[in-house]
Amino acid sequence: MSAPGVLSFTQRGWEQVLAKVRRAVVYLDAACAESLHWGCGAARLLEAAGGPACHLREFEPDAVGGSAEQPKAVFVLSRLLKGRTVETLRDIVRRSHFQYCVVVTAVSHAVHLTANHVPAAAAAELEGQQPVFEQLEEKLCEWMGNMNYTAEVFHVPLLLAPAAPNLALTPAFASLFPLLPQDVQLLNSARPDKRRLASLGEVDAAALPPELLLQIRCLVSGLSALCEHLGVREECFAVGSLSRVIAADLANYTPAKNRRKTAAGRASVVFVDRTLDLTGAVGHHGDSLVEKILSVLPQLPGHTNDVAVSMGELAALHTVEETYPVVAPGCLAQPHDMAARALWESLLDTKHKESVMEVRRHLVEAASRESLPIKMSMGRVTPAQLTSYVQLFRSNLRALRSHCGLLQLGLATAQTLKHPQTAKWDNLLAVERLLLQTPECCSTHSLCVIQAVLVVLDCSGVLTSTWTALAALA
Repeated sequence: MSAPGVLSFTQRGWEQVLAKVRRAVVYLDAACAESLHWGCGAARLLEAAGGPACHLREFEPDAVGGSAEQPKAVFVLSRLLKGRTVETLRDIVRRSHFQYCVVVTAVSHAVHLTANHVPAAAAAELEGQQPVFEQLEEKLCEWMGNMNYTAEVFHVPLLLAPAAPNLALTPAFASLFPLLPQDVQLLNSARPDKRRLASLGEVDAAALPPELLLQIRCLVSGLSALCEHLGVREECFAVGSLSRVIAADLANYTPAKNRRKTAAGRASVVFVDRTLDLTGAVGHHGDSLVEKILSVLPQLPGHTNDVAVSMGELAALHTVEETYPVVAPGCLAQPHDMAARALWESLLDTKHKESVMEVRRHLVEAASRESLPIKMSMGRVTPAQLTSYVQLFRSNLRALRSHCGLLQLGLATAQTLKHPQTAKWDNLLAVERLLLQTPECCSTHSLCVIQAVLVVLDCSGVLTSTWTALAALA
């Protein structure tokens, strides 16, 4: 295992899961599937499961159950084991022939106690015990139809989808969004007149809806597990109303308090509300190839942080039509292809022009190593040039397999460069730079002009509360 970091944190968690999946039907929800996708890849899970009886299935109410030849199931879930999640689990198990069920949840038992309204004092007395998980194990045996069958329920902090060694995403919390000023009125509707809130600055944990507070506690639980893995005691800072609540909850979280007493290292954690980066939604910063790829290519189905790359260029047309009616999309995550992963990580902190040239260099070097008939060309990198380099590999199946990850990144770059939104992006970037270079742009009138330009020309379509942010600068 590598030195403590976000990647090793995720991989260690998945190793615990992989130890349980031998010859099992594996059910994943979307957030855990995305963590697997970036952390170790579905191929690693299939390899660990082995055997013809293994199948990967989406955890949903209509999911196919297990047949008589599939006696074992593993459920990997990012959610609380409560409400509709338990109902879905029950329905799948009842229509199957399982004799051994394993349920892995990314939410700690301490949060499950909170969700079941167990007082803090009573929860403290249960340290080392897991009654919520034990009750579900009994229920699983009941649903399987025999109390002598085997059921296991345990917690693994599958919080992160590590896009790079120093960049991790939290797909389970993609929908977590800070409160807006108009939400104060909704909060006040459930409060007595004497305790009404005047602004977002007065919002604390007690004022939040129970569902939002529970979601925050799930996030805090995962962050605390990450800090434990890193061996640090954190000092929290917050910018924004919801960030302040999250930072306070992490500071007061009982398992985190106990961990900080023995942690050797130190770390600063800064929470920033997403509403304070509204310019990112309407800006066209221009210097990042990765930002353009993520903006213009379609989302990979079921994912929040990866894109679908068309792989048709790598398949001869007669092969596609006669043998493979569907060509699976490529993607950006390449956890097992070290060369592709190194290229991806370099693209994250390299400017657009250098990134495109780096992609070309990697394709040229790969083709040269495979003795493919590549025609060198200098000067400006074009989408047609990158595509022609990629197409060289389709005549050599061994070379295609060896460099599949690199070819996916090459096609993602080519498809982004020739996408119509990219030219529009560059035009908008030029407009923004001209506006920002004008001294008068700080006036209220010019802010109105900037807003009008962004509203009319914006290609992202995300403009929520933009005027509020602009007016605050006036």
